[in-house]
Amino acid sequence: MTNQRSAALWRRALDVSPGGVNSPVRAFRGVGGEPRFFASGAGAWLTDVDGQRYVDYVMSWGPLVLGHAPLTVVEAATRALADGSSFGAPAPPEVALAERIRELMPSLERVRLVCSGTEAGMAVVRLARGATGRRGIIKFDGCYHGHADSLLVAAGSGVATLGLPDSPGVPPELAALTRSLPYGDLAAVEATLADPAADIAAVLVEPVAGNMGVVDRGDAWLRALRALCDRYGALLVFDEVMTGFRVALGGVQARAGVQPDLTMLGKVIGGGFPLAAYGGRAELMDQVAPAGPVYQAGTLAGNPVAASAGLATLDALAQPGAFARLEAIATRLADGLRGAAEAARVPLVVNQAGAMLTPFFADQPVVDYASAKATDTARYGRFFWALLERGVYPPPSAFEAWFPSLAHDDAALTATLDAVAEALAVAGAAE
Repeated sequence: MTNQRSAALWRRALDVSPGGVNSPVRAFRGVGGEPRFFASGAGAWLTDVDGQRYVDYVMSWGPLVLGHAPLTVVEAATRALADGSSFGAPAPPEVALAERIRELMPSLERVRLVCSGTEAGMAVVRLARGATGRRGIIKFDGCYHGHADSLLVAAGSGVATLGLPDSPGVPPELAALTRSLPYGDLAAVEATLADPAADIAAVLVEPVAGNMGVVDRGDAWLRALRALCDRYGALLVFDEVMTGFRVALGGVQARAGVQPDLTMLGKVIGGGFPLAAYGGRAELMDQVAPAGPVYQAGTLAGNPVAASAGLATLDALAQPGAFARLEAIATRLADGLRGAAEAARVPLVVNQAGAMLTPFFADQPVVDYASAKATDTARYGRFFWALLERGVYPPPSAFEAWFPSLAHDDAALTATLDAVAEALAVAGAAE
């Protein structure tokens, strides 16, 4: 492949941006080499600045559930943009989107739109502390809830990819208020909740983890968390930034039949634009300003272009049979990865939840952060580059989810699995 234009852009980017990127995982540190720069996307395909095409499984890290530049989203965003890009005042699309979210996720009796998952995570922690009068937070090893100070303890995603222990700049006094526990360890959760010194306001969890790669501990784990939070008076917060409208149309909470007190959303609800949300029980959300004393604000929150794109995305996904088709596409990809690995005699565990999945190079189940970190990341790096050379763009990290979309048709999936068969032979070879 010829990558002259990408290489030139990379040299320019290194001169003007920290590490050459505006988000760390884009730098390819988890797989080595230099990143590609992309010029356009259509359906399941990306085209880089050198004119090379790839079947895309990053899909902007999850939001593009309909594929790149779907007509319904482009038209909705274009109509909204023609009326103005931002008002700094209420506009109809933000109300319509919040109503649609509440319809699909009834536990969100009130919804506040924000601009990023990090902002949603910061807000739910502040609200939980304000509502309970407590200071402590429980999260889980390998779960990433954005880069707010309170939530960067033992985080997954880019922190895991770069091998960083936590982050300088987070005061130890603040980090001490966050207890990070092994994912799935109910005994540790109960012991921490029962400790008065921990003073736990909320338990934050990715109900299906995606930021250590996809790890699904099942619905019983979530029901047990709900019961423990009820017993000890803590709030249960589901981070469905990734899983919302990916694992099930109404999120993991719909699949599990578990109603959290608060929910974080993002990615899919923005239709590819910067938009996120948090919401939950009315009596909690009504403590957020201006209804209550817990302050949170945002100049571009509820942006009408982003809200219009998100509403169009959710409307399309809610059409009869749409989510079932999406999950079937993901299942075909997961089964194809497993079958190709078995044929190549390469140890591969493929974890799938709804329309997100992760292939781990391992011969044992991957059930938590410790087992995810024990997988063969060097082999994943070889697999990544072999796929890229064959026209498939997977996540440039072993600790991320793959995101198929409704645009991944038979041709895209066939091209992918043909490339997978060849790439596994490369990945399985000794270095």
